[in-house]
Amino acid sequence: MVKEITVQELNEWVKNGKDFQLIDVREEFEVKIASIGGQLIPLGQILLNHDKIAKDKDVVIYCRSGRRSAEAILQLENQDNFDNLYNLKGGILEWADEIDPAIEKY
Repeated sequence: MVKEITVQELNEWVKNGKDFQLIDVREEFEVKIASIGGQLIPLGQILLNHDKIAKDKDVVIYCRSGRRSAEAILQLENQDNFDNLYNLKGGILEWADEIDPAIEKY
C-alpha cells in the first residue's frame, strides 16, 4: 500500500544526519501533548500544502499511530505523484515505546 519506515530506521537516519524531511499530520493540540519534531501539516490541510513537501529527498510522514499518515501519503501520491514518501510505522506511539519512553502517550 504505502512505503513504511520503522522507528528504529528513522532513529538511525537521525543519528547519521541523513537529509530528509519530517512531516507531522496530527492536529496542533496533539503536538502540544507530544512531538518528535517535524513540520506540522494536519491531514485536513495536506493537499493544500503539498508544495511545502520536498520531492527531491526522502520524506517521513507521521501521526499518532500511522493511520492518518498513511492516508496523507495516499492522497499526495494520487494528486501529485510523490514517490519519496514514507509512513512512520506505528507513529509516535511506537516511537515512545521503542526509542523515547519520555514522550507522553495519549
